[in-house]
Amino acid sequence: MKFVRIVLKVLLGLVLFIIFFLAISLAPVDETPYREMPYYAQTKQHLTQLPISPAGRQSLRAGWAKVNITPPYTTPTGGYGERLGKHWHILSDSIFVRAIMLDNGGTKVAVVGLDLVITPPTVAEALKKRLPEVGLRWENLYMGAIHSHNSVGGWAPRLVGQLIAGKYDEKIVNRITDCVLEAIRKAQSTMAPVQIGFGETDATDLIDNRLSSSGPTGPLDGKIRLLELRKNSGESALLCTFAGHPTLFDGDNSNYLSRDYPGSLVDRLEKKTTDFAVFLAGSVGSTAPVPRGKTDFQEIRNYAGDLAVRIERVAPTIQTHPDSTLSILTLPLGLREPNPRVVGNWRVRPWLFYALYGDYPSDLKALRIGQTVLLGTPCDFSGELAAELNPIAAKKGLNLMVTSFDGGYIGYITPDRYYNRQAYEVRDMNWFGPYNGDYFKEMMTGLLEKID
Repeated sequence: MKFVRIVLKVLLGLVLFIIFFLAISLAPVDETPYREMPYYAQTKQHLTQLPISPAGRQSLRAGWAKVNITPPYTTPTGGYGERLGKHWHILSDSIFVRAIMLDNGGTKVAVVGLDLVITPPTVAEALKKRLPEVGLRWENLYMGAIHSHNSVGGWAPRLVGQLIAGKYDEKIVNRITDCVLEAIRKAQSTMAPVQIGFGETDATDLIDNRLSSSGPTGPLDGKIRLLELRKNSGESALLCTFAGHPTLFDGDNSNYLSRDYPGSLVDRLEKKTTDFAVFLAGSVGSTAPVPRGKTDFQEIRNYAGDLAVRIERVAPTIQTHPDSTLSILTLPLGLREPNPRVVGNWRVRPWLFYALYGDYPSDLKALRIGQTVLLGTPCDFSGELAAELNPIAAKKGLNLMVTSFDGGYIGYITPDRYYNRQAYEVRDMNWFGPYNGDYFKEMMTGLLEKID
């Protein structure tokens, strides 16, 4: 009997502990409309107070460079899913950081593309401290990533970060940061006057809406967009965005380090179309690629080839011209308390979310180069929301390129009408609660108006 009493006391204590832990760890989802929340008023005020870039004093000058960041040792694979931090052991293709430096005599901007699944928040925080080494601040930097799920990991501490990118290694953060700064320095050393031009072509048939499995969906943004920079020498650079999710390498192929289809595309463009190419993942938050091929390698080659053929048709038609317009805006983004749902309409409390993931500031970015505006987001941004922003930019006579992964990372941002669907994008990867689709769209529209 004494043993039974001990067991019952232990079980009772365990039950009481579980109840206590759940009470301090879980809370109902906060469904207050975003315009009634303090973070909304704060972000609106920040938007109003953003300084306008000074007028250009000369035509645009630009330079570009890339630096190989492939570690000389194996690392965890950064890319969610079945990879679970497994190390790659076969180098399918090298990993780079690519930089384009821009200057109009009044404003300097570096556009940086990383061959990683996202721009690691740890790298963003390191760059905020070290950018003065190259004469820049965080407000002068526009970042993005190719979003390959088979790239270098190890750059994220804490549990959630390690599920995404494997065991944390500070050496990797330092290596990526050092290479970003080196690429910017090299780009600065190659600067010369440039003319700029814009082109686009449709590839909607190469993407599917992943949310369609949970119900009806709207149209996606399926355009390939191209910004060309051309020096008087004839040397050219091409900045390319597209919304296809780079997941042609299956999760069980974590043994390979690869840039997926964006790497194959950039390599082909640099052989046939331009001297230098940068790919930035577009509005990938709702998309899946539509591949063809019997193996992952065939799918990557064929998908990149399909995109390249379309680009090669439109690239010769791009008309370049001198322009001095260059401005950049960085909007600190207020957010609702973390609201990742675990059971029904119950969510994890902020203290537990931050303990598991970390608390990283996030921004929206707007970069205007001539008549083209890039809008950068700290998330997997929905292709449906990007499609809704395109006509807003067109009314202002602006070309729009929406990109994901600008430095922070807050999960997926999708249309609010899907919030209660049982889908990965809106259930597992919505970390900051309801109404963020409309909130992001409103703030990104505000940036378009401010930078016009």
